[in-house]
Amino acid sequence: MPIHFGTDGWRAVISDSFTFDNLRIVAQAIADAVASEHWHRLGNGVKAVDPKKIVIGFDTRFLSDRFAGEVGRVLAANGFKVLMAQSDSPTPAISYAVKHQGAVAGVMITASHNAPRYNGIKLKGAFGGSALPEQCRRVEVYINDNETRARGPNLMDYRMARDSGLIQKFNPLPDYFDHLRTLIHTDVLAENPQRFVVDAMYGSGRGVIKSFLQGTGCEVTEIRGEMNPGFGGVHPEPIAKNLGALASAISSGMGSFGLAMDGDADRIGAMDERGSFVDPHRILALALKYLVEKRGWTGAVVRTVSTTRMIDRLAKRYGLKLIETPVGFNHIADHMMKEDVLIGGEESGGISFKGHIPEGDGPVMGLLLAEIIADAGKPLTGLVDDLLAEVGPAHYQRTDLRLSRPVAKSEMTDFLVKQTPKEIGGQKIREISQMDGIKYIMADDSWLLIRPSGTEPVLRVYAEGRSPEILKELIAYGEKIATSVV
Repeated sequence: MPIHFGTDGWRAVISDSFTFDNLRIVAQAIADAVASEHWHRLGNGVKAVDPKKIVIGFDTRFLSDRFAGEVGRVLAANGFKVLMAQSDSPTPAISYAVKHQGAVAGVMITASHNAPRYNGIKLKGAFGGSALPEQCRRVEVYINDNETRARGPNLMDYRMARDSGLIQKFNPLPDYFDHLRTLIHTDVLAENPQRFVVDAMYGSGRGVIKSFLQGTGCEVTEIRGEMNPGFGGVHPEPIAKNLGALASAISSGMGSFGLAMDGDADRIGAMDERGSFVDPHRILALALKYLVEKRGWTGAVVRTVSTTRMIDRLAKRYGLKLIETPVGFNHIADHMMKEDVLIGGEESGGISFKGHIPEGDGPVMGLLLAEIIADAGKPLTGLVDDLLAEVGPAHYQRTDLRLSRPVAKSEMTDFLVKQTPKEIGGQKIREISQMDGIKYIMADDSWLLIRPSGTEPVLRVYAEGRSPEILKELIAYGEKIATSVV
């Protein structure tokens, strides 16, 4: 199969398409792209960068450390100085290291929240976020061009690269922690220490939150923090169905709430003291509310098309600009780099805020949620209840329909626009958005979104209802019409 290097890099099944040979091909294309004038002409958002320095990190997946070493060999053979993480690290820590170290780019070996059989590469720009779409397209151009010219990857012996200083090991966490101390008010946590559970889901966020909070008096119990490349047979995605272990830990008295991160720790999920899942929609809304009301911050609020409209209602209350983007944190990052953004987030759990890198960050959002709970002096359940009383109710659900063949987004959108009903579940359709798939917005602010996934053969149906009844009607209609599309 051809290697497709998209805006979120490349992911494939280990030993099927994700092989050492294919990895070297991609690494050479990255070296060529980063060395090209085109890469630098696009602009990095950072003035002082070393055009020959690249940071490499990796997660806990099978062979990730070996894959990282192989990428390092190729980059070193192309004349780059490589700073390689000495152990598995969160994606946001590597992204921050790229910016902090003044590197021209970064490479993260991870398949994020995908199933254990996958691995992948994420490419980072000098500004500390995902590389620009044009930069990623340039990598794919070089992959195809090198294949056409039968040009193989340059390679240097790993030990020789280490001895010559072209590959240097480093620990990204100390600098990352120093930066987090400018974002998280540890004094609030020290005044009201919290006792909670962190579910690392066997990912590279293991140990991070617990280490950061040493000395604050917080009691942090970490579960699923040992090395397990198979992730215990569970997808490392922090959603309700994957967090049975966290619910059990809370119910057994290990903590008064729980935090969970995905395989490379750029996503966040939570659980309250009753073991009920607190989704990223509510985390994002609680964070927005806290940053405005407690810290007095202002700025634009950015959310993806699949994210709760509670954010819209809060932004309106505070007089803040609200920006909606297509799905994907790279769209949020674009705004974070161009204007004064207070907070940006997406339905899948990628969230970041002012002063931080334009990258979803599980540890920093978990720490901020712990700070919010400590400051309020009330349980997470109470905070969510207060939020829903103010800007809710909001009932959310997402259904994924597996596809036997790809669906063209333009054809699907045209079909769904023509099939638009006058109402769903007794609610009239007030507005239709074609920003990313097709989104029906109801008269009562409920909504239904149908869109193909950009990373896997799946048609996603999202809905948010102002009541459980309207949510049920929206999902039922969405599944029915989506099935007709398939």
